[in-house]
Amino acid sequence: QLQLVESGGGSVQAGASLRLSCAASGDIFSLYHMGWFRQAPGKERQFAAAINRIDLSTAYADPVKGRFTIPRDNAKNTLYLQMNSLKPEDTALYFCAARRSHSGTYFRYEYDYWGQGTQVTVSS
Repeated sequence: QLQLVESGGGSVQAGASLRLSCAASGDIFSLYHMGWFRQAPGKERQFAAAINRIDLSTAYADPVKGRFTIPRDNAKNTLYLQMNSLKPEDTALYFCAARRSHSGTYFRYEYDYWGQGTQVTVSS
C-alpha cells in the first residue's frame, strides 16, 4: 500500500510563495500518476494539479494555472507543489493523491491513495 504524507503548509500573506511536499512510501513511487487537490471549508475537494508518471506532462486547474507548478522527484519519492503569487482564495487543506492509471481526466474517484492534508492559509 502506498502511503502519502504532505508537509510544507503554513500561513502567508497574499503574493507570497510556498512549496508543499508529498512524501511517498510503501510502494514504488515512480509507478504512480500524482496529483494535488484542495478543499476549502464548506467546499468540495477540487483538483488543482497533476503530473504524469511516464512523460512528466502536467495539468492544472484554471484557478492555479500560471501560478502553481507540480514537479516530482522520483529519486526522492517526493511530489511537490510550488505555489507562487498566492491569493486568499488559495486558502485550503491541500491533499496529495496517487493513481496507477490515467484516463485524461482528474476526478477525485480516479485516485486510489490520499495523504492527510496540509493547511495553506493566505491572508490579504
